[in-house]
Amino acid sequence: MSLTKIIFISILAILLGACASSNSGSVYKREDARKVQTVKTGIVESVRQVKLEGTKSPVGTVAGGAVGGIAGSSIGHGRGSAIGAVIGAVAGGVAGAAAEEAVTRKDAIEITVKLDGGGLIAIVQEADEEFKPGDKVRIVENGDTSRVTH
Repeated sequence: MSLTKIIFISILAILLGACASSNSGSVYKREDARKVQTVKTGIVESVRQVKLEGTKSPVGTVAGGAVGGIAGSSIGHGRGSAIGAVIGAVAGGVAGAAAEEAVTRKDAIEITVKLDGGGLIAIVQEADEEFKPGDKVRIVENGDTSRVTH
């Protein structure tokens, strides 16, 4: 397999990993369908921009290691080639893991809500919906997942 094909497959695997999950207030897991959810209401007190760290799966490390190992093996002959492959694989694995985390990192918001029944809560979710202080919102809870909606 050529180096170009391996790089293409590695990049494709990282990008597919980026699509794997969502922390949006509008995206539900399949198993959440037809389950009772608790709804609370309140007023947005503040909104703050934050970042959701990217995924740290073995995909980036393995893909980077494979590409680095192949690239490193082209250095020298015999033992030099083997040493180059090992060094290339380690460096590629580190670079691949860092690339995966950077590519899958997302913008998010921390929404602080004053509940109608009293109490103050904060929920972090993807920044795919706009919230402003004073907005009337619903907090939808299902098990360990909570989301803020209008």
